[in-house]
Amino acid sequence: MTGHLAALTAALDEELPAAAALRHRIHARPCPSGAEAPTRDLVLAALPAGSATKVADTGAVLRIGGPGPAVAVRAELDALAVQEKSGAAWASAHPGLMHACGHDVHLAALTALARAIDRTGGPAPLLAVLQPREETYPSGARDIVEDGVLEREQCRAVIGAHVQPLLPAGTVACTPGGVNASADEFTITVRGRSGHAAYPHLTRDPVVALAHVVVALQSLVSRGTDPMSHVVLTVGTLAAGTAANVIPGTAEARGTLRALGNDDREMLHTRLAEVAGLVAQTHGCTAQTDITRGEPVLDNDPALTAATRPLLGTLGLRAADDLRSAGSDDFSFFCAHLPSLMLFVGTHGGTEQLHSPTFLPPDERIRDVAHALLAGYLAAAEPLT
Repeated sequence: MTGHLAALTAALDEELPAAAALRHRIHARPCPSGAEAPTRDLVLAALPAGSATKVADTGAVLRIGGPGPAVAVRAELDALAVQEKSGAAWASAHPGLMHACGHDVHLAALTALARAIDRTGGPAPLLAVLQPREETYPSGARDIVEDGVLEREQCRAVIGAHVQPLLPAGTVACTPGGVNASADEFTITVRGRSGHAAYPHLTRDPVVALAHVVVALQSLVSRGTDPMSHVVLTVGTLAAGTAANVIPGTAEARGTLRALGNDDREMLHTRLAEVAGLVAQTHGCTAQTDITRGEPVLDNDPALTAATRPLLGTLGLRAADDLRSAGSDDFSFFCAHLPSLMLFVGTHGGTEQLHSPTFLPPDERIRDVAHALLAGYLAAAEPLT
């Protein structure tokens, strides 16, 4: 492993200038979720020659190395519906679209790693996973898992890395267990009886009922879960009525549920519908609750985490304290299927937060992400050699 590490590190560093140029091209030509084929083809053209398998409509998986058990490394293809304000010479050429979550950095880092492994060889074949639709539903990661391509390619583990401005540059969080929350969306529709606003006693006001529902839902976190649990319930939108002097017949709330434990996740699903229904009933209304199940908990494999951590130090990266958040990432579908590891790579130092119109990590962070991916790849490859 020591020989592979030295050779791959040297080859990887030689690939960084080309990776930065690729990053600029990707960033200037962002593609939205579900329409990433141009980005996929741009990256495939920069990867070593091989027979790529198209997956999840606009994604691809490319094997680098010979036959046998392989390690997958994933990077995301899609951009966000954000108007860029970075001022970079290579800023987005598409109004209203921007790589505001670092996916351009991840793709460039994966490409550099793949080219280095192709040049020098590695302890195990690499599967370069170019994943679509990380930012929206239906999840590209879920589709790749359900496709069965990972089994056909004898994949034994999946590695990912994500830039994280909450951490200093040169620092990587390599944390075992749940590190990102499950993420589900809900819609509550309260139905009453509409009428003239001057005669509220002749109506069943769904606006008032929904207002009480929203307030009551807060108790699911403050009084319904263990204070040591990590749970979030947020109502993000409210909609009702079209006129100031009319009590409408319906009112709607939409929001998100986040949990770092599966028991808390299922409790929220059950109690959300119960509370909404009972509160609405006290106001003479009814409530219908619809939940869209999103990503599960992103659960890092403990053994893979432990094996990767010392390699990060060898590669000159500082291991951060444990980092967990109520954010979500559909990499969690890989974690639920195979031993997997998501690493968070620090970018702090003049960059804005994720999803900001000015978020633009410097090209130097490509090296940090690539080295983090290399550490994870080598750790996962060890049992295969």
